[in-house]
Amino acid sequence: MKVGHVNSALWARFGLGLAVLAALVAVASGTGSRFGLWTFRTGFTVLAGGVVIAAVAVLISIRGLATAARAKARFTLAQALLGLALGIATAALPAWQFQVARSVPAIHDITTDPQNPPVFVALAAARAASPNGDAYGGSKVAAAQEAGYPDIKPLELSMPAAQVFDAALAIARSMGWDIAAAEPGEGRIEATATTLWFGFKDDIVIRVRPDAPGTRLDIRSASRVGKSDVGANARRIRAYLGRLESRLSATT
Repeated sequence: MKVGHVNSALWARFGLGLAVLAALVAVASGTGSRFGLWTFRTGFTVLAGGVVIAAVAVLISIRGLATAARAKARFTLAQALLGLALGIATAALPAWQFQVARSVPAIHDITTDPQNPPVFVALAAARAASPNGDAYGGSKVAAAQEAGYPDIKPLELSMPAAQVFDAALAIARSMGWDIAAAEPGEGRIEATATTLWFGFKDDIVIRVRPDAPGTRLDIRSASRVGKSDVGANARRIRAYLGRLESRLSATT
């Protein structure tokens, strides 16, 4: 094997190896947090380390790509390309999340009724014990939500509250939430959603009540930890209301 081929192979393999390591570190950062091996803050530190490794992997893979191209070593070229792609992908997700975080309000409690948000009952103790607590943030949070998510509004429906409640509960279950309470007499549904990667727990309370001539549904989704939810609660509410409207429209 020519010296150029050997050098390109070494660069490509080293870059690919680092890219694989970076990906494993990134996966472990959230998995460890989800299963209680460390705190989410430690997980973020581990993730930052994975991003650094990924950046180094990208640089080394570029070097391997260049030397493999000059040596016309196709297999080595493929290794370098794989290392480059994996390194970029590993670094891109946290970078994208950082950009999203900068583009949304730094709040973690979103509701369709900021003036009178639905109240947690079954989950009140869990929320009170969490870093973010149970209390709504008041006018400051409401103003930030209005500026960042002006589309988050109550759902006004022209059908009986009992029918809306049944559909609301069915959609909550279909979204994979853990149902903590379903009280048709009170028009209250409470649930917890757990994120896939870091295992963050966000609590949801849905309020269904008659509002002549039909029914009004309000929903609140709040994170237990973190100052900012990176837009997760607003996305959850939009997805939920969209599915609920589709379901109810199909029955009319």
